[in-house]
Amino acid sequence: TELTEKLEEVVMIWTKQIRQVLVESEQIRREADDVGPSAELEHWKSRMSSFNSLLDEIKSSRVKKIISILLAARSKILKQWKELDRSVTIAANEAKDNVGYLYALDKFFGPLANASPVMMEHIPSLMNTVFMIYYTSPYYNTSEHMTSLFLKITNQMINTCKTYLCEG
Repeated sequence: TELTEKLEEVVMIWTKQIRQVLVESEQIRREADDVGPSAELEHWKSRMSSFNSLLDEIKSSRVKKIISILLAARSKILKQWKELDRSVTIAANEAKDNVGYLYALDKFFGPLANASPVMMEHIPSLMNTVFMIYYTSPYYNTSEHMTSLFLKITNQMINTCKTYLCEG
């Protein structure tokens, strides 16, 4: 029981740390008003990296040993642990999925940033790709994500026009 209590303390510390990561990941992002769509891809890549690292740690042999000891001791703390493990897995899957979908848009980001204001040739393909993401993505198809993406695409178009006017 003394070993079980010590291990439960360790798992409670991990639980608190993981909850903090989950809470921080759900907070509203602070971004500059004129940030472009590449920032959206970078955000999800960073989030994917963080959650994959966290998953690797959760799946490590050290953690598995501690969890199996607590399982054998029928610890009540395991219910919370399993719930957190599930939440981290969902967050990692969401980030990975969103990165995959946003990479489909990545080919438009360069031309959108470097084109002249007559960028109309890229818009239909870009909008078709955004529609495909909205239609097929199990995570990214929320109004919050789509609004953020459209805002960033619009910001990039405005920045391109400003740059063109300042150079001309």
